Amino acid sequence: MSQSFIGIQVRRFLLPAFTVTMLLSGCSSSKPASTESASADSRDERYRSAIEDLNKKRYELATQKLEGLMFSTRATPLEDKVLHSLGQAYFQSKQYLLASEIYRRLLQQTPDSPFVQDAQYQMARSYEKLSPTFELDQEYTVKAINEFRIYLDQYPMQDSERIASDVETYRELLKLKPDNAQYREKYEIAMSELAQQSPARYSMAAIPVLREKLAHNRISVAGHYAQLKKYRAAALYYDEVIAGFSDTAWIEPAWSGKIEMAVKRNKWFEARQAIEQYQLNFPDKRDKVEDTYKKVLRKFSTP
Repeated sequence: MSQSFIGIQVRRFLLPAFTVTMLLSGCSSSKPASTESASADSRDERYRSAIEDLNKKRYELATQKLEGLMFSTRATPLEDKVLHSLGQAYFQSKQYLLASEIYRRLLQQTPDSPFVQDAQYQMARSYEKLSPTFELDQEYTVKAINEFRIYLDQYPMQDSERIASDVETYRELLKLKPDNAQYREKYEIAMSELAQQSPARYSMAAIPVLREKLAHNRISVAGHYAQLKKYRAAALYYDEVIAGFSDTAWIEPAWSGKIEMAVKRNKWFEARQAIEQYQLNFPDKRDKVEDTYKKVLRKFSTP
C-alpha cells in the first residue's frame, strides 16, 4: 500500500474529528461565559426587585422572588444577601418558623458572612415569637433561650459606660480637629459598638421572661399529675423547677408542691427535709407549712 494512499486515509479521518473538536471547543469557550454573565445580571436585577418589594412591605412578592433566587445564588456573592433578606421577609410577615429555618441555613452555609451576627439574633427572636402560652408544649421556648444564650456567648455586651464615654470623647475631639482620620475612625468604631448593644440587652431581658414561662409550664404539668393522683410524676416536675429555676417566681410553689407530694406518698423523712429547707428558704412563710410540719413530726414520734 502506497504512502500517499495512507496519507489520504489519515486526513479523511482527522479532518472531521478536528472540525468536531473545534466546534465543541467554540461552544465551551464562548457560550457559557456570556450565558453566565447574563445569568448573573438577571440574578442581580431580580434581587434588587425583591429588595424593593421588601422595603415597601410587599412581603409576599418579596418572598416569592427571593425563594426563586435561593438556589440559583448558591455559592455566589449574593447567597448570604438573599438568605438574610428572605429571613427578614418571613419574619416581617410573621412566618417565624420559616424565618428561623432560613437564618439557620445562613449560619450554616455562609459562616463568614457579615450577616451572621444578625442571623443568630433574629433566629432567637423567631423562636421567641413561636413560644406559646405556658399551658402548651415549650419546645420553642427552650430553643429561644438556647439561641439567645448562644448570641450572648458569641457577642457579649461590652461595657456600655466605657463605650458611651469613648463616643463622647471622640465627638469632642472631632469638633476640634474634624479632619483627623484617626479620631473619625475611633468615633465610628465606638458608635458601631454602642449600636450593637441593643440586641444584647434585648437578649438579656428576654431570657428571664422565657424562663418564667418555662417554670410556670413545669408547675402546671406537676399540678395536672397531682390531680390525677400521680404523685411521683408530679414530684419530679416540682424537683425540676427547684433544681433549674430557683431564679423564678415559681420556686416557692415548687417547694410547696414537693412537700405536699411527699406527704401524699407517706415519704415522711423526705417531707421533713423539704419542710425544713422550705423554712430556711422562705422564713417569712413558715406559718404556711407549720401544721404540715407538726403532722410530719408526729409520724416520727409515733412508735
